[in-house]
Amino acid sequence: MVAESTTFPIDITKTRLQLHASSAATNAFKVAINIVRNEGFLGLYQGLSPAIIRHLFYTPIRIVGYEHLRNAVLVAQNQRSDAVSGSLSLSSKALVGGLSGVIAQVVASPADLVKVRMQADGRLICQGLQPRYSGPVDAFSKIISTEGFFGLWKGVVPNMQRAFLVNMGELACYDHAKHFVIRNEIADNIYAHTLASIMSGLAATTLSCPADVVKTRMMNQAASEDGKLMYRNSCDCLVKTVRLEGPKALWKGFFPTWARLGPWQFMFWVSYEKFRQIAGLSSF
Repeated sequence: MVAESTTFPIDITKTRLQLHASSAATNAFKVAINIVRNEGFLGLYQGLSPAIIRHLFYTPIRIVGYEHLRNAVLVAQNQRSDAVSGSLSLSSKALVGGLSGVIAQVVASPADLVKVRMQADGRLICQGLQPRYSGPVDAFSKIISTEGFFGLWKGVVPNMQRAFLVNMGELACYDHAKHFVIRNEIADNIYAHTLASIMSGLAATTLSCPADVVKTRMMNQAASEDGKLMYRNSCDCLVKTVRLEGPKALWKGFFPTWARLGPWQFMFWVSYEKFRQIAGLSSF
């Protein structure tokens, strides 16, 4: 929750940047300035409530799930082999990280949908229009009434794809990088955690940005008056985005995403490792 709150202005900048469908030149700095100018400073925190709700489910499931899956796979691996191994290979960690991310994202997808919709609503305010939702509770109730209960899981497939890629890069890379740094005579302290979080942030951003663009556009679209949608599915969204805007559009928001994941992971991993230490648990 602390990590999400401190980096949320970067997240909303990234989301608005990805929703720019035109090829007109723009950048994260201009988008952030326009948000503050048109919506005030608090506009940078539009959609924070559902983001916090999302992380109450998403992060505990993926982090604890990763540890349990990693330990279960390691035990099974040692049982099949005569030699006892102390850790998994990077590819095995990547698969375990991806699976734990998918499970967590399916549970947290409704809150993620509301977050994206509320972040996008700021553009309506700029145009002098009424926002679609007055708050997260209003958003949940309106989505259910107009799109049905399962409308809360709109965009869940690209969401799962992104979650697999993000956690494959983030969890596996952090786990592997931290132990690599420690083996090279750096103690298991804030310096090791910082180096590992920077590496995992870059890996996660590179892998997940195309899926993040598709996920954002799929989740933000609403049916027109005649009931038609701009994108039929995530594959259709991917094809139309590349065809209309070029392959570079898949990495729209790359630098604000990286700028967010770096500080987010630093705040999260350093505080998480510290909380584990206080609770008497072993290092991640």
